[in-house]
Amino acid sequence: MNRTPLLLAFVLLLSACSNKFSKIFKSKDYEYKSKMAEQYYANKDYSHATQLFEDVFPYVKGTARYEDMYYKYAYSYYYDKDYLNAENLFKNFVENFPTSNKSEECDYMRAYCYFKQSPKTDLDQTNTNKTMQLMQVFINTHPNSARVKDASEIIDKCRAKLEEKDFKAAQLYYNLGYYKAAAIAFTNVSDNFPDSKKADEYKYQTIRSYYKYAQMSYEEKQKERYEKVISECGDFADRFTDSKFTEDVNKYKTQSNNFLNNLKHEQAKKANER
Repeated sequence: MNRTPLLLAFVLLLSACSNKFSKIFKSKDYEYKSKMAEQYYANKDYSHATQLFEDVFPYVKGTARYEDMYYKYAYSYYYDKDYLNAENLFKNFVENFPTSNKSEECDYMRAYCYFKQSPKTDLDQTNTNKTMQLMQVFINTHPNSARVKDASEIIDKCRAKLEEKDFKAAQLYYNLGYYKAAAIAFTNVSDNFPDSKKADEYKYQTIRSYYKYAQMSYEEKQKERYEKVISECGDFADRFTDSKFTEDVNKYKTQSNNFLNNLKHEQAKKANER
């Protein structure tokens, strides 16, 4: 099939659209340009809409139309997935139109733009933390808003992402054989997310890491490190009475106690031989 005629038609269409927009943009009739900006926005051609909005702003600023136009201007960037600029524009909307009935929505959208920029778990989570901060500010500022539920759910999603990131970092330490670092990292996950459904798993991973650390230690350091394992096992038993990891934790406790008992026996034997 010869695609050349279709390609040529497409190129001609693009050229015609470009020429049409160029004429609109060069026009000195700002009422006409405002109307066309609204039309481009309605047709979801946000790139052209933003250019026209920017061009007519000096002529509508201070009028009754400015608020609605600025609102659509901010959303044009949002719909074009330029969340960095959209966040700043929603922020400016709230500052410039604090009494607007759209102010609450734009306050929420500002925080939501950070959420849209929140990356995969393995990457830097600055935007995730910023999302949580701004969503909490939104909840505090608008406690009766219908959007509070959504804001709370987004905070929960962000916390889950941060929790997963911290857990993966701790697991990496363990996999690389850095058992002390792994134990500390798992402890931090447990401390930072005390209400997590995986809290017992984090504590178990802490115990497992400390046990491996004790095993790999010099002989003169093993006693205190196995005692640390036993202490962590006791804390686990106090906190998690119905965990699927209880049996494994008890094994680590028994093995640590066996080591300490054997050590005590050896020390007593050496003392008797003197």
